[in-house]
Amino acid sequence: MSRDRSATYRLQLDSGFGFEQAAALIGYLAELGISHLYVSPVLQAAKGSPHGYDVVDPSRVNRELGGEQGFFRLHNALDSAGLGLLLDVVPNHMAIGGRENPWWWDVLENGSSSPYAQYFDVDWDASEERWPNKVLLPVLGDHYGRILETDQFRVSHTAGTFTLAYHDHLFPIDPTSLPELLHSAAKTCDSAFLGFLARSHARLPRPTATADRRTVDQRHQDKQVLAFLLTRLCKDDPAVSAALDSVTARINEDHDALDRLIDQQNYRPAFWRAASRDLGYRRFFDINELGGLRAERREVFRDTHYLPIDWVRKGMVQGLRVDHPDGLRDPTEYFQRLRQSCPEAWIVVEKILETDEKLPPDWAVEGTTGYDFLNLVNGLFIDPRGKNGLTRCYETFSGRQSDPETLVLECKRQVIAELLASELSRLTSLFIDVCERHRRHRDYGRDELRRALAETAACFPVYRSYLSPARKPAGRRDSLHITAAIDRAGGECPDLDPELFGFLKQILQGRISGPLEMELALRFQQLTGPVMAKGVEDTFFYRHHRLAAINEVGGDPTGFGTSPARFHRICAQSRTEHPFSLLASTTHDTKRSEDVRARLALLSEIPEQWSQAVTEWGAHNARHRHDEFPDRNTEYLLYQTLVGAWPIETERLAAYMEKAVRESKEHTSWLRQNEPYESSLQEFIKGIMDDTLFCDKVRTFVAGLEHPGRVNSLGQLLLKLTAPGVPDIFQGTELWTMTLVDPDNRRPVDFDACRAALTRVRSLAVEEILARMDQGLPKIWTMHQTLDLRRRRPELFGATGTYTPLRATGPKAGHVVAFIRGTGGVCVVPRLILGCNGDWKDTRLDIPSGSWRNLLTGEVLTGGDIPIGDLLRRFPVALLEQETKHA
Repeated sequence: MSRDRSATYRLQLDSGFGFEQAAALIGYLAELGISHLYVSPVLQAAKGSPHGYDVVDPSRVNRELGGEQGFFRLHNALDSAGLGLLLDVVPNHMAIGGRENPWWWDVLENGSSSPYAQYFDVDWDASEERWPNKVLLPVLGDHYGRILETDQFRVSHTAGTFTLAYHDHLFPIDPTSLPELLHSAAKTCDSAFLGFLARSHARLPRPTATADRRTVDQRHQDKQVLAFLLTRLCKDDPAVSAALDSVTARINEDHDALDRLIDQQNYRPAFWRAASRDLGYRRFFDINELGGLRAERREVFRDTHYLPIDWVRKGMVQGLRVDHPDGLRDPTEYFQRLRQSCPEAWIVVEKILETDEKLPPDWAVEGTTGYDFLNLVNGLFIDPRGKNGLTRCYETFSGRQSDPETLVLECKRQVIAELLASELSRLTSLFIDVCERHRRHRDYGRDELRRALAETAACFPVYRSYLSPARKPAGRRDSLHITAAIDRAGGECPDLDPELFGFLKQILQGRISGPLEMELALRFQQLTGPVMAKGVEDTFFYRHHRLAAINEVGGDPTGFGTSPARFHRICAQSRTEHPFSLLASTTHDTKRSEDVRARLALLSEIPEQWSQAVTEWGAHNARHRHDEFPDRNTEYLLYQTLVGAWPIETERLAAYMEKAVRESKEHTSWLRQNEPYESSLQEFIKGIMDDTLFCDKVRTFVAGLEHPGRVNSLGQLLLKLTAPGVPDIFQGTELWTMTLVDPDNRRPVDFDACRAALTRVRSLAVEEILARMDQGLPKIWTMHQTLDLRRRRPELFGATGTYTPLRATGPKAGHVVAFIRGTGGVCVVPRLILGCNGDWKDTRLDIPSGSWRNLLTGEVLTGGDIPIGDLLRRFPVALLEQETKHA
């Protein structure tokens, strides 16, 4: 890794903002102080993809972003400016719709005999007896028979190639299902050669999971020859092509004939709701269009990673960001293989760590993408003394009890039952097979085994454990997590045999040998991550609203604030263990931007004032309610959203709230939309946003939070830029960014404004910068000055740069977070500033001796016992560089 890692800048690429637009920003990013551009996935994604995580062909660069030539031009621009590239890779899943994914298309055509059948995590044996060795495709808008009988399926023929269409969905036709069609056409046009081809198609081996390699190879070789001959015949003899068109048209008019043809395929089109019960392939969470990959297989790893690894080896890419490693069967083995393939790469992982959970020590990576830091620093600005007051306010307004632990369990149970039931069914069938091998446990019924698995998954305290065939039994930390889950699950299901939970515990810990037992443990590990993500991130955090600022990816549902002591302890550990981990504060997946959270955190300091305001707003807006809708819990979230993102357009607010109530899954959901409820909510939003008196009330309330919220933002920014690790800047957040969850946070960024702001601050005095607070100048100034220090003095912040906490003394000591990096950089940040009220009294900070320059004000200070009020007099935060040591 040749380049210093001072900061990354994340760009979300899409068809409207590709390589050309990214390359045009490189000069600006270099001036800002960025060392590495960090981009979303660039391999060929599904057409029109807004994010790139739905890769369909890893052998090609995404055409919509500019293709291979565009990528090379971006590399040249980065190389000329001295910047590196951090590339997002997606090893866990692919998009599996239509012709775009050639691997999945081949699987649908050839079933379990496809050379790519083992690329995807398909359980061919999981198919029911009524449709053996088939992939269930839950794409239909209604039951299969109703779709068939309303002529929504159509078989098409083009030059000897046959496909099945359902609206925009397209599927291949297995050549072994064509003999009857071809024979009928041969009679129609009196073609002996077409008759020969019909008989030859009939002799093709049928695709089965038990077919030997020789039979599979024969099938593929013969079908390619037959396809070539049939296409050639259609082009040479128009009568043959016309006959095939005629027979195809007759099939489309005959429901029974069409049903027979579809029944011979290697897939089963089904009502989309069937995915929650019967799906035979692993998905990314509950997204049917994203199929799980078997990255543990060497050929899959090779074919999905060829381009990124090749770019690393050629020096075009310096780092890899690995998406969703918890979905992998064996993340440890995966990272070892990745590290062996590109030993010099900077590898970071999108791993969500729970409170006090650490990255597995045997992962060959530099660290995480920074959600752990995001929640740590976010908590510094939340006042734990406000917890009880906000709890009372929330319970009074919403009419429900604030019991996070119980609610988390309820949410996880719900997503298992409604969204992940097919995954649970696969596990249950496997558990039945395991029990059949153990006479002491073979009499358990399917329902008992299903409940034991479901409850244990719901009670799992972290995203997953990391047992593998090469590392068993489970290590100490995994064993503790498994034991905690089993113990709680047993307590929640007192009617189930305790010995069943004991047996499951032994399996999950890898203490019972056997291939089925290990398979059950490995698959269970791939279930708990989606349960946690969908249950907590995408349900609980949209249902429990005591303080929305806490509801963030990787956040602790029961937590309420971070003490400076804990912040210092974890930063010191990070400096030792993962000095090049990313430090995030806003990402493409955060529920709220850093600036929204910074403002909402202030509510923890003023629970009484907030309670009074929200009670008044609720009473005032009763006139806009319809039939008691929206519910009071949703209304409470709405008011926090208004305060956090104000000013906000009605359309943005309405779109966010629609997503929020569907994610909460209480009154409506993505699967079962409650139109009357959603309409009432939208009418309520329009009503309050058109209510001038109410908007004036919100505007007045926010006015008292706007400046302190921005001070909080500057504080968390400076901490991110100076703490151990590599700060990550999400696009546009160098200025104030009051965005909500995607797609709101993926709207186009005004980079012209960002460029202009950077140019402006470099010629202004600090007082003028502060005077233009509304334009975001203090934020980009803080970023530019700190990144400049990191670039000039990398020894202060890298692996060798020490981290030394500085503890203030005096009445307001708890309102300061400060530390030294190396021997020449000091960060000073205020916290809980409403409680400080601008009066630092006699609070002081002992700065090491020497001459120090405040890089944000230009002042020169002499080390010693310095009043905090003096340090923060001209600018809300302080960044000091020791001049004498640098000289």
